[in-house]
Amino acid sequence: MKKAKIISIITLISLSLTIKAQTVDNKQNNQSSALNTEVNPFKAHLVNDEFQVWLDIDFIKNSIKIPGQEILGNLPGYFGAKRDTRKWIISEATIKGNTAKLIIINDYGSEDLTAELRINKNGTYSLKQLSGSTIKIVVNNKWLKIPKEIVFIRK
Repeated sequence: MKKAKIISIITLISLSLTIKAQTVDNKQNNQSSALNTEVNPFKAHLVNDEFQVWLDIDFIKNSIKIPGQEILGNLPGYFGAKRDTRKWIISEATIKGNTAKLIIINDYGSEDLTAELRINKNGTYSLKQLSGSTIKIVVNNKWLKIPKEIVFIRK
């Protein structure tokens, strides 16, 4: 009986220490991710609620994997939509100041365009399609062209 109590006490102590260590580790991870946000404005999840579209980007490390298309490997990012499963792939990104020049292709490889992603003074991001195809998504079985310039917010 005494052995069972001692084993139970030791188990509870070790569990509480493990939980405490995980809590401290999570706090450190949250602090470092907040720091990374400030250091790298071109690593973000950007959203436009009006068109229900988003951009997932990491132009510094090119570490984005497209869900369901992992075979493409790590990329600078992609353009996705809530109402369409297709993705527009950012195949190349070149940063210059608060602007990134992008080469974007659809996931079939049949359409491409050049675009510019700019960080605005108010903290929003503007994606401007410069030349080539127009980004479009399917909504209610019809193609919807995304405007040549669209504003995103960071989430």
